[in-house]
Parts: sequence; C-alpha cells; structure tokens
Amino acid sequence: MAAKVEIYTWRTCPFCIRAKHLLKQKGIDFTEYSVDGDEEARTQMSQRAKGRRSLPQIFINDRHIGGCDDIHDLDAEGRLDALLQESPA
Repeated sequence: MAAKVEIYTWRTCPFCIRAKHLLKQKGIDFTEYSVDGDEEARTQMSQRAKGRRSLPQIFINDRHIGGCDDIHDLDAEGRLDALLQESPA
C-alpha cells in the first residue's frame, strides 16, 4: 500500500504546480486541498504545518514534509521514494 499524501495548494502558485508535478511524475495519488481565498482552510493547514503559511505544504502519512523545495530536496537525497512507499499508520 502506498503512503497517504496530502498537499495544500493555491491554484496559480508555481511552487505548488512544481511539487504536484514531481508527485505525478512518480505516479503518486494525492489529496489536494486548494486554499484559494479560504482563510479557514489556510488556518487549518498552518496548524498542521507548525505555523507555516507558505504554499504548498505537503504531508506524507500525516507527517509534515514541508514545501516544494523540501520535497525536491528529499527526492535529490534519495529519501522521498522510501517515504512514498510507507503504508499509512
């Protein structure tokens, strides 16, 4: 079973688009929460992301990964694929 991946985005955010592209390249299904103009959703995201309000914010199996640079860094370090293979708890 693959990991549960969630990503909070803004539709026109280039970093959000880039992060989603990486996940799609890897064939990963993910749940996207678009927070465009939805302050309540962005507040919920911020609470989950330890106060971070920048977009995107990415979670794998409810573990906060960070944003676009963070997920690309994990991939460059060879650690992302292992996280994406873990089953949700």
